[in-house]
Amino acid sequence: MTHALDTLNQQHSLPAVLEFMDGGAGLPVAHIHTPQASARVALQGAQVLAWQPAGAVPVIWVSKAAVYEPGKGVRGGVPVCWPWFGARDGLPAHGFVRTRMWQVRHTAQDSQGQVVLRLGLTDDASTRALWPHAFDLELVVTVGRTLTMALITRNTGSTPLTLTDALHTYFAVADVAQTRVQGLEGCDYLDKVQHMATCRQAGSVAFSTETDRVYVNTTATCVIDDTAGQRHIQIAKQGSASTVVWNPWSEREKAFADMAAGEYRKMLCVETCNAGPDQITLAAGATHSLVAEISLL
Repeated sequence: MTHALDTLNQQHSLPAVLEFMDGGAGLPVAHIHTPQASARVALQGAQVLAWQPAGAVPVIWVSKAAVYEPGKGVRGGVPVCWPWFGARDGLPAHGFVRTRMWQVRHTAQDSQGQVVLRLGLTDDASTRALWPHAFDLELVVTVGRTLTMALITRNTGSTPLTLTDALHTYFAVADVAQTRVQGLEGCDYLDKVQHMATCRQAGSVAFSTETDRVYVNTTATCVIDDTAGQRHIQIAKQGSASTVVWNPWSEREKAFADMAAGEYRKMLCVETCNAGPDQITLAAGATHSLVAEISLL
């Protein structure tokens, strides 16, 4: 691991700004720190684990009981769900890229002082055994006063491919029972708690029980009103026609060994997605970008 970290740092570190360190169990994590913000990004799964603008409390949530092991996703952060969202019989939940090691393709600091980290993954025999398509996948993470994540899919094969995807963002809130999500008023959603019943959102989204919804046909910007934390978190998006809102609440939380008791009150997922009936079909040679832009208002 020391040799691998040395190589990463020789090739891609940015002095006093970006350094690769052992995140546990030999898993490399990019640590980013600038006057604008700090962040951590794991190379396994290209998973953003932290983002904290200067002078603010953390915006991204990770469980205290999260497991850091090869081949296992971390509970929290921003898991990349691709090329499918949700469960599939006999296949990894939320696709196969969130537990694979991604390659660092480029690091830089732009003219605005933001750090840009570009991670990539391509198909091989093991991916084609799960999903028989040729692809090139990139996650471009831009860390500044805004956190921007762009998931870029390129169909490098000779036939069309169809996928669903998500930037499955876990947000830190002071008390989910005092939190609302604005921007989805009047939207239809599929309610997983009610066996995928179709419902319509009245007013902002509030939380008093398990919530697991796919809001469809929406490109809207959402705002998390974290009342107890006295802040508003904005999630703007591009290339996404659905939004997932999730909190497991107290009973469902018990099913997750990698969540500590009562942590459901401190987190909320608002996910930038193409999910449910919302699918992306790419012709040979075509590209699709799924973008989430997160900022404090």
